[in-house]
Amino acid sequence: MVIAVCLGAACLLGLGYVAQQHAAYNLPLGEMLHPRLLLDLARAPLWLMGIGLMVCGQLLGAFALWQASVAKVQPILATSLLFALTAAHVVYKEHFALMEWLGAVLVSGGVTLFLFFGEPHGGHPPPHNSLRWLVVLLVLVVAAVLVFAGRRCALATKAMLLAAAAGVLYGLQDVLTRSTVISLGNGPGAALMTWQPYLLPCVAVVGLLLNQSAFDAAPLRISLPATTAAEPIVAIVLGVAIFAEKLQVTPTALAAEVIGLIAMVTGIIILGRSPFLAKSEQEAAQRPEEPE
Repeated sequence: MVIAVCLGAACLLGLGYVAQQHAAYNLPLGEMLHPRLLLDLARAPLWLMGIGLMVCGQLLGAFALWQASVAKVQPILATSLLFALTAAHVVYKEHFALMEWLGAVLVSGGVTLFLFFGEPHGGHPPPHNSLRWLVVLLVLVVAAVLVFAGRRCALATKAMLLAAAAGVLYGLQDVLTRSTVISLGNGPGAALMTWQPYLLPCVAVVGLLLNQSAFDAAPLRISLPATTAAEPIVAIVLGVAIFAEKLQVTPTALAAEVIGLIAMVTGIIILGRSPFLAKSEQEAAQRPEEPE
């Protein structure tokens, strides 16, 4: 059941990303990293539809995180790019090329390999004042460094770095979500006595701004893969570091887990470079670029 819920969440997330990028890519470049980008997008029906799809996907993902470990849920959610590719394929009426099939096989095979050999299981949020949570500060620093580094880069590089920063925060968001939904099992009052539910919306909003800024800067083939690759990796690492989730650690299992993750990330990159996801690049090639 958890796998079916995760696939449903991945489908909704992928469709939501396509709708959001179509709306964000037509806005002036000067709105990147500025809160007014979200305000302007909020007036676009297509973007609101994309946000609605994404929220529904995240709710399904939250339910999956309540039922299973982060390390088990996140690799399946990473297949959202497959659904984004399929949606773009339907919209643009084009056939899959060999590289798209290769990317699909790598993503699906990588996820299957990781889950089959890794057998992620166990884990539970530590107390809200545990020193394990200090790793959250490291994640926030990494995201800030990526944003700072991207500010002076070329547009395509900036988009990838902003997307990677968004993925880092989304990975943290997944861990905070799991902690929050488990705390709610003890009653709303118990959850409100911890700090995780208060940090969660802040991380979500900043991650959303970074993601939409990346969508504003470059086509989906450039702006989405970094997010899709960074989120599961960060979430899995945090799941192990904070929740003490366990993976199989035999030499064979470790080798298969590493190969699976490499295959998954490689497949995401290949799919992200699909021309199906770049059609809006021609449509918006003449967009005005506002000074920052």
